[in-house]
Amino acid sequence: MQPVISVRNLSKVYEGGFQALKNINLDIHRGEIFALLGPNGAGKTTLISIICGIVNPSEGQVLADGHDVVTEYRAARSIIGLVPQELSTDSFESVWSTVSFSRGLFGKPRNDAYIEKVLKDLSLWDKRNNRIMELSGGMKRRVLIAKALSHEPRILFLDEPTAGVDVELRRDMWNMVRELREQGVTIILTTHYIEEAEEMADRIGVINKGEIVVVDEKKSLMQKLGKKQLTLYLQQPLKAIPAALENYPLSLSEDGSALTFTFDVQSEETGIAQVLRELNKNGIDFRDLHSSESSLEEIFVNLVRGSREATA
Repeated sequence: MQPVISVRNLSKVYEGGFQALKNINLDIHRGEIFALLGPNGAGKTTLISIICGIVNPSEGQVLADGHDVVTEYRAARSIIGLVPQELSTDSFESVWSTVSFSRGLFGKPRNDAYIEKVLKDLSLWDKRNNRIMELSGGMKRRVLIAKALSHEPRILFLDEPTAGVDVELRRDMWNMVRELREQGVTIILTTHYIEEAEEMADRIGVINKGEIVVVDEKKSLMQKLGKKQLTLYLQQPLKAIPAALENYPLSLSEDGSALTFTFDVQSEETGIAQVLRELNKNGIDFRDLHSSESSLEEIFVNLVRGSREATA
């Protein structure tokens, strides 16, 4: 199946010589929620801006549902909605006028029923006659989302949409995102709240220093790169790990009361049985145990750290 967004050999060098993107290749599937993660300055916003036709690439090509975003700008942009990071909209217009006008900019016929639904979904209906300048920051963020949805896009970019917003908006927005995906809309999300990506995304891409570090399905990524740990709480503290256990991936807590064994979830043999046998041989008893696995945040941090070390 043809991807809804296809990025090939994309690079961007700004005036002054700063290279924001380096040979990006990326496919985004139709109807998925794709999370693009990366530290500040990694190139997330530049990549989104190029796909949305706001910034021109230095090299490469981007297709949005088969339309070249440079040579077929109008066709490509008509199917894309963008919620930017910055709160920028006409302060003196009403909420209704702002959202309705945005729909008209894309050549869509008037549809008051649809605009009403969008405003109600975002808890903006009671504010429809208020001027933008009268709204709180969270309400202004809702207006940006409504504007992005006004022309019924098939691809929706959310660039840090929940940065600095209240819990209620965050909950409302994610409910709406799930509904949009059920309708076949493709969602591309950037966020600093990695737990959101862990909860919402189907696939995850990590970008660092303008390069794609990894792209994979969320579950697969966490299985491949995640680590599981078994923590054994000891009956008696240890001063050090016994020599017979030094070759195992064990760490001892500072107070000596717990041993943590790290193992690969993909291996046929985890090594847990061997460790437990060695503990028994050495007369080390434990009173309790607890297992845990890496979160997406830990995987992300390790990937970014690894890419930095590789280029150092």
